Amino acid sequence: MNFLFNLAVLVAMIIALFIWVQLPWYVVLALAVVFAAWMALTRRGRQAASVTGVGVSTLRQRLGSSSVVIVGIAGVVGVLVALLAMGEGYSETLRKTGSDDTVMVLRGGSAAEVSSVMTRDGILVVDQAPGVAHDSQGKPITSGEIVVAANLPIKGGGPDEEGSVQLRGVGEGAWAVRPNLKIIAGRKFQPGMRELVVGQGAQRQFAGLEPGHAIKLGAQTWNVVGVFASGDALDSEIWGDADVVAEAYRRGSSRTSMVVKLTDAKAFDAFKAALAGDPRLQVDVDTTLNYYSKQSEGMSKVMRVMGITVGTIMAIGALFGALNTMFAAVAARAREIATLRAIGFRGLPVVVAVMLETMLLALIGGLIGGALAWLIFNGWTASTLATGTTGQLAFTFKVTPGLLWEGLKWALAIGFVGGLFPALRAARLPVTTALREL
Repeated sequence: MNFLFNLAVLVAMIIALFIWVQLPWYVVLALAVVFAAWMALTRRGRQAASVTGVGVSTLRQRLGSSSVVIVGIAGVVGVLVALLAMGEGYSETLRKTGSDDTVMVLRGGSAAEVSSVMTRDGILVVDQAPGVAHDSQGKPITSGEIVVAANLPIKGGGPDEEGSVQLRGVGEGAWAVRPNLKIIAGRKFQPGMRELVVGQGAQRQFAGLEPGHAIKLGAQTWNVVGVFASGDALDSEIWGDADVVAEAYRRGSSRTSMVVKLTDAKAFDAFKAALAGDPRLQVDVDTTLNYYSKQSEGMSKVMRVMGITVGTIMAIGALFGALNTMFAAVAARAREIATLRAIGFRGLPVVVAVMLETMLLALIGGLIGGALAWLIFNGWTASTLATGTTGQLAFTFKVTPGLLWEGLKWALAIGFVGGLFPALRAARLPVTTALREL
């Protein structure tokens, strides 16, 4: 009979936890208001409040065991929020790259710029497509670009420790299609010269990227003449003249991609339809905002799975700590609980009181863990390893209110599970047996 009861409790608990992790904050707030009203307005609720008050008042006497629960849950929430903040920061860096009125054109079937090849003739056809914006001289605002991977020594690493940086060959049109990109030190490169401007993110990661320094890319020497800032994924790149980059990497007159400025965001559908219907082209077209957002999806999922996996492993440890602590607390208060039962307190108030005590400790631990994650990791700069789609990318950890709320829900879930079984034991303990215990 006990086995069936425990099994039913376990199934109900799993269902409740599944629903709990889906709830937005305003639903939880509404539930808390309803619960507070129950405690204030009903007889059993007032009994639960009284028992809870007695239990909370003895926490100072059980400071050591209570600290085990708080520290364990704080560790879970801190690590979970930090790992999820890493994924959030990475995604946000890519999500805010590009806009709805600029378009990325790649060879059909290409997953990213580095795997695309566009011919010179194809670039000229795109220039003439409907919806392309033109400057004051009537020239199309487009940028045929070449993207390759280059190796550079990592700042602070060993003499042979190198990382992969994305080298982008561009022309004058690149600055027009990305008006948010600004030179913050030095100057732009001169066309036809082996000169580079570097993103501020790349400058933080790699050695020798200060203006006036010379670096080697492959077998050739390039001069760094400027630093730019864009506030997005482009900060992790280095730029040079497209013709010089193509010559150095033997790409001829081809380009890997084309970035196009549209007259406005509404012109996208007509522009895309025109390119899809042109028999001279086989290309994929998307807004730059969507393109870069898609690049973040795979890595973001990996980071989130990693965070939840590590958080789950730590949560199991914290859960056992909470169970041991609360079982010991219930055992120590067995006679007190039995006395309450004998004078008319029902089982439900006892269950609620024990669970509220545990969830209070969990709430404190969750708040401490979330605060530590925000203080330590929010704004922390990190970088990814190079991938087949984005290259090495610098980004900052982003501890958002949503992540803090998610961490707090985890803390309360641990407290719920950690208090449930001790609470049921307290409520089901025979009164006569408990009164005989010392």
